[in-house]
Order: sequence, then structure tokens, then C-alpha cells
Amino acid sequence: MKFAIGGSLKLAFRPWVEGLENIPASGPAILASNHLSFSDSFFLPAVLDRKVTFIAKAEYFTAPGVKGKLTAAFFKGVGQLPVDRSGARGAGEAAIRAGIQVVEGGGLFGIYPEGTRSPDGRLYRGKPGGLARVALATGAPVIPVAMIDTEKIQPPGQVVPKLMRPGIRIGAPLDFSRYHGMDGDRFILRSVTDEVMYEIMKLSGQEYVDIYATAAKRQIADEAKRRAEAAKKTPAGTEADGDGA
Repeated sequence: MKFAIGGSLKLAFRPWVEGLENIPASGPAILASNHLSFSDSFFLPAVLDRKVTFIAKAEYFTAPGVKGKLTAAFFKGVGQLPVDRSGARGAGEAAIRAGIQVVEGGGLFGIYPEGTRSPDGRLYRGKPGGLARVALATGAPVIPVAMIDTEKIQPPGQVVPKLMRPGIRIGAPLDFSRYHGMDGDRFILRSVTDEVMYEIMKLSGQEYVDIYATAAKRQIADEAKRRAEAAKKTPAGTEADGDGA
């Protein structure tokens, strides 16, 4: 199914790719990418000859009915791995365990260090958890990846994607073997994560914002709420600021 889906995506969207030579022909590696769109997890595997395993909510694989079965088959076909988000520490620990398992099995593990999609196309601070811990626990190389323009193809909330060419830039592998086994040191985790994010920034050309994307989303939601409340308080036919003269 991967090849059928990947071939269809390449035919329809014709993504351009730079740096394919940085993907090893065999052996484990971690692909660390920026995250602009829901479709990122489909376009990256589509341009690679090897399978890339990303994590996905377990709910995508357990929905009832025909639609649920089709959804589960689709996510399995494109290399998505179900992760149970229950438990004290939720998806974070489950994702780390899943990533280590994929890498130790010699596979390619895809991960988004920002932890969620960018709310505005900028690059946000990487979370010092999944990426760094998997890298330091396994010693696998980290390959930075930049998705280009995928947010224009399928913005949040848009079901039908726009037909246009996305881009993918794949950087040179980063070696963190010098920190192998130091995945319990939070300063090392922060350093590794920041180094990867810097490489992603250079590849993507995105503006970097030194806060977490989740915090940025809260700020955007709070601002939208504030504006909506202000609009409700403004009498019809008048300006929000000044006397309208």
C-alpha cells in the first residue's frame, strides 16, 4: 500500500526533493522534521524508497465501522504506528518506547520535535523529550528534514488539499554518539534538541520562535477570544478604537 499511496502522491503533487543521498540505504536512523501540515507524514515517506515509521493516535486504528477499518488500513499502509495515549505520562513515554523499538529494529523513525503542527508557519522550540531520548538511547544518527509549503496545501481544518508542489530538504546526518546513554541528563537533552532544530531552521528558512508551539497556539486562541469578546462589547456602527471620526 505504501508504494500505491506514495506513487499517487508523487503523481498528483510532484514534490521536489533535495538531499536524498543523506538517507542511508539500510540501517537505523531518526528523521527529525518540522511540522507544517497533517500531510507531512505522507509526503516524506512518499519520496523515500525505505519505510518511515511515524507515531499516530491509537484511536485512528480502532474506530468502528467500514470507515474505521479503511482509516486503520490507510495509516498502517503509510507506516503509522498506533500509540496508546493512556497512562500517567501519556503519549510521550509511549512514543519514546515505540521509537526505540523501531530504531533498534534497524528502521527509520520519523518524529516532529516541535510536538505539534506550527500554528503560523514559523519554526518553534523543540521539546527535549522524544527525539533526544531516542537518539541517545540508541546511538542512531539524526537526519534533519525540512518540509516546504505543505501548510499551503492543507492548512489546519481543510479537508481537501490544494494541488501544488511541496518541497522536502534532507540534511546531513547528525552524530550524537558522544552522548550515548546520557538520556537522563536534561541539559544534554536540551542541547541535542536545539542543535537539531538549528539544522532544521537552516534547511527550511523558517523564522525561529523560542517558545513551544503548544504555548503559541494558546496565545493565538487567547487573542482570538479577546478580540471576539471586544467585538461583542463594541456597539454596532462604531469603531472599536476612537470615536469613528
